[in-house]
Amino acid sequence: MESSKDSSNLREKAVKSVIWTAIESWGRQAVSLVVFFILARLLNPETFGLIALAYIFIEFVQIFIDQGFSVAIIQRQEIHTDHLDTAFWTNLGISILLTLLSLVGAGLAADFFKQPQLIPIIQWLSISFTFSGLSSVQQAVLERRFAFKSLAIRSLLAVIIGGIVGIVMAFLDFGVWSLVGQQLSSSLVQLLVLWRISDWRPGFKFSFIHAKELFEFGINICAFNIINFINRRSDDLLIGYFLGLVALGYYSVAYKLLLVMMQVLISTTAKVALPIFSRLQGEPERLVSAFYNATQFTSLIVFPIFLCVPVLATEFIKVFFGQQWVQSIPVLQVLSLIGPVHLIVFYNNSVILALGKPSWRLWIQVVNTVTNVVGFALVVKMGIVAVASAYVVRGYLILPLSLFVINKLIKINVINYLRLYIVPLLASGVMIGTILLTKYFLGSFIPASILLAIALLLGISTYILTLSVISPKLFRQLLDLAGSLNMKIKKKA
Repeated sequence: MESSKDSSNLREKAVKSVIWTAIESWGRQAVSLVVFFILARLLNPETFGLIALAYIFIEFVQIFIDQGFSVAIIQRQEIHTDHLDTAFWTNLGISILLTLLSLVGAGLAADFFKQPQLIPIIQWLSISFTFSGLSSVQQAVLERRFAFKSLAIRSLLAVIIGGIVGIVMAFLDFGVWSLVGQQLSSSLVQLLVLWRISDWRPGFKFSFIHAKELFEFGINICAFNIINFINRRSDDLLIGYFLGLVALGYYSVAYKLLLVMMQVLISTTAKVALPIFSRLQGEPERLVSAFYNATQFTSLIVFPIFLCVPVLATEFIKVFFGQQWVQSIPVLQVLSLIGPVHLIVFYNNSVILALGKPSWRLWIQVVNTVTNVVGFALVVKMGIVAVASAYVVRGYLILPLSLFVINKLIKINVINYLRLYIVPLLASGVMIGTILLTKYFLGSFIPASILLAIALLLGISTYILTLSVISPKLFRQLLDLAGSLNMKIKKKA
């Protein structure tokens, strides 16, 4: 009876968490996209390339602030106040040190890229390190408590205020400083709101024993983040170094759109998956069931969107970004094909962490990174489309390794697991065919904006209809889930 009650409570927390994470993610990304569209029309590709170079340095340094302590706090079944105090003061001390080192050492990064204008940009952006040091433990505590409503409010306020600052500065011809101002104002708002909504405050304690416990888990997270940084940023680094700021600007805009889609469509539920899977780590059957359900229902949304981007990227870029960004179109078309792989890997990683095996995820990422860097290095001089293609091909070639590891951990039936993706793939195929036919018959007669709207409307309608025909049971389950989420939202309202 107690187990049933616990299961119901966890399910309730999961549903509420998904709702608020979705509100946060979709709301934040909707605002971010609107801001992004406006800034892309006000700023040139070279400006975006310059800020992309600066972020190679900023994101690398950012890795060393948290030491993986936040994930360790979420993952641990038992957490003591000494864990939290120790993590807070460690992170804050490191963040202040890194801010000072970045202020002094910004010239080294500028010299490497032969872009002296990077120095003041990096110096100002490095202030955000201290903001992160003051925020990471509070955020981990709230996530552990499933307080995603508070986190959603914080995130939405930050992105709105940051967007307003960025747009105003761009209209006033501040150029690249518009993007710097956007980032710093957003980070400051996140910090202030987080301390307002969090009831946890650090005590003046530091425990080497508790630090060791957190570090033993977190070191693998930190190492993973270093490897993941190289994995995600080696393409930007090579493009910026060999092809220049303009090429990097075109590439970074396409990659930004990929990240937005990943955040909205995958990270929303994957963010909630870690605490949920962590609570189920002692109940293998329930964990496998939750893993199956999460991946299948997410794939019903992820697959059609990512797979239809290649056929609508031309109209999308022209309508929302303008003619100056047409060189980003083929890059976006190629990059979007990696979406299904990211869906699978995201949930696999959540299970690996929930079961206390961060070192396993680390070694998978080492393989991903080595193959990515080698691929990028081999093709970078062929252009940005070749770099994007190398990224996608590598993703599909390495995917079996992730499936092998997840099967070792929770003993899934790989064939049955892969069958979960058949229905969304088939329905997506019909959707793509409908969109291509629409473009073929109407593309020459109507403006791109109207064509995009009609193609999307027909494609979505076809996808829903196909899904209801080939898998009525799954379609009903999806409707029931949507109805349940709608009722929860109405209750909140």
